Amino acid sequence: MKSIRLLIITFKNRISNEEIPLFRGAIINNFGNRISELFHNHQNEKLRYAYPLIQYKRINGNAAILGIDEGADVLEQLTACNNFICQLGCRKVKMEINSVKSEQIFISLSDNPQRYCIQKWLPLNSENYQKYLKVEGLAERIEMLNKILIGNILSFTKGINIHIHSPLTCKLTKLEDSIPVSYKGVELKSFNAEFQANIILPDFIGLGKSSSINNGTINHIK
Repeated sequence: MKSIRLLIITFKNRISNEEIPLFRGAIINNFGNRISELFHNHQNEKLRYAYPLIQYKRINGNAAILGIDEGADVLEQLTACNNFICQLGCRKVKMEINSVKSEQIFISLSDNPQRYCIQKWLPLNSENYQKYLKVEGLAERIEMLNKILIGNILSFTKGINIHIHSPLTCKLTKLEDSIPVSYKGVELKSFNAEFQANIILPDFIGLGKSSSINNGTINHIK
């Protein structure tokens, strides 16, 4: 369907999951207005209601930033800014780039089901969370989550200007116990899961709510 560019900058600095929103805020303060509004997913000072093309990650315990397509082009400018200072809550950190990886990924439907794991997935909003709680059967809950996951994948493809005209299939194959989380003051559920889908997706992209700050990060299962 389409080849897209991914750029991942991994830093030498260790970071906790709780510090990822602070890391995002620090990068925005340093570069968001100077380089591109894509760093904070706003446009003309308004929220950009589209899939985030720059995402803040924790990869093997290290701080990282992922740029997708246009976001990769923007993020590349950051590679010239090594050894900058980030304020992560109470600690001031000198950020040092460890590696920069750029690759082209061809997004397409696949005849063979692709297997993925997804971490810290937030599929539910305040509205369908209440609906989810009222669903009593496990099979019915999984079916509801399957449909939401398909919607999350379609949000990603739409965000990179890919329009899928053939049926997209998705099946959760493993679902760990949910973890209660608070999202903007609303109690929701976070899931770690495995799924199969008939589409080739890049590693490390985020799906679902708050995908810009390491939620819903996927990886292929080899």
